[in-house]
Amino acid sequence: MTSFSALRHKNFSLFVTARFLATIAVQIQSVAVGWQIYQHTGDPLDLGLIGLAQFLPFAALILIAGHFADQWNRRWIVLTCFFVELLCGLLLLLFAREGLTSVLPVFAVMALYGAARAFMMPASQAILVNLVPLESLANAVALNSSLFHIAVIAAPPLGGALYLFGTQTVYSVVTVLLSLAVLLMLPIRINSTANKRKSISWHGVLEGLRFVRSRPIILGALSLDLLAVLFGGATALLPAYASDVLHVDSVGLGLLRGAPALGAAMTAITLSFFPITRRVGAWMFAGVFIFGGATILFGVSEDFYISLAALFLIGMGDMISVYIRHILVQLETPDDIRGRVSAVNSVFIGASNELGEFESGISAAFLGIVPAVILGGCLTVGVTLVCMFTFPVLRKMNHFPEMIKPEEATLP
Repeated sequence: MTSFSALRHKNFSLFVTARFLATIAVQIQSVAVGWQIYQHTGDPLDLGLIGLAQFLPFAALILIAGHFADQWNRRWIVLTCFFVELLCGLLLLLFAREGLTSVLPVFAVMALYGAARAFMMPASQAILVNLVPLESLANAVALNSSLFHIAVIAAPPLGGALYLFGTQTVYSVVTVLLSLAVLLMLPIRINSTANKRKSISWHGVLEGLRFVRSRPIILGALSLDLLAVLFGGATALLPAYASDVLHVDSVGLGLLRGAPALGAAMTAITLSFFPITRRVGAWMFAGVFIFGGATILFGVSEDFYISLAALFLIGMGDMISVYIRHILVQLETPDDIRGRVSAVNSVFIGASNELGEFESGISAAFLGIVPAVILGGCLTVGVTLVCMFTFPVLRKMNHFPEMIKPEEATLP
């Protein structure tokens, strides 16, 4: 098996290419929206509200979305979500042409994007195991993460450069890329033990939560990510940091936005050649410690290049944690509830990311930009220490578990 063996499977290749293009589009869009709103209002709280606007519909829909990912064709769900993201890009392009007089329409589009993301995350996480044989799953996870972070590296500098030509140019490129993503998803065919449609019930919707609660390893991994990233959301404040602390333009902002992804991509590529097979729990905690420590370094830095290095380390630490957590969730979960468990995983990710952005915006509004980032990094390190003692089974885990079988998935 080579480090690119998963790409031999046509369905996986089409999926990761579509996701790659969609990620570039969304990241370009994110740079433009953040810079556009901060230049319009000058209030760091509004940067937090961007995250809140995405999180509220996400939180309201994510568990139902997980149920859909187990009952409906996951390829159609991903395809539909790409189409809704395309609609968001078109609306932002329309606003740019008409002229932005209020930020409220942009927040509304971000809410629509958050709803699409709610359905996208569990389906796109659960679909990987349906696109490749089991022996290629770890390779597929590493490649999927690598391409995702390569896109996140390339897109922010590109978005910053495109912004120099106007917001219409940015959102036009976004719509073209998302249109290609939609087209690439059309030929994909998947085989899955899911998609046995049942009527929606709260018992079925909440099954993912019950399963996670019954698996201390999964619960520990998800809790660690939630608490660590919730407080360490330095990237949410990058438009304000770029403008007011480091004194760089939209191109500089793009480079700052791309630095964590560069660190994550380099780590993911390394993991595709040298996967983690031993001391899994220790590696996961080490990744979060790196994340928190680098956040503190970023907070105290007033030098552009030191800030880039700190953000690079943030991406490295985060990738180690993401890699281990994703494999754990996939291996510990039977396919017939993988969508609902992935939805719970997405709740933790969404809460840590979007809600973390809102928390960072609130902190910056009351404490100032720099103190908010430093405090967040310190809290990340603190909660990591707490989780080490709260979840000893995760801390002591040496190897990844065998894939769980449906008959072994007993719930309390």
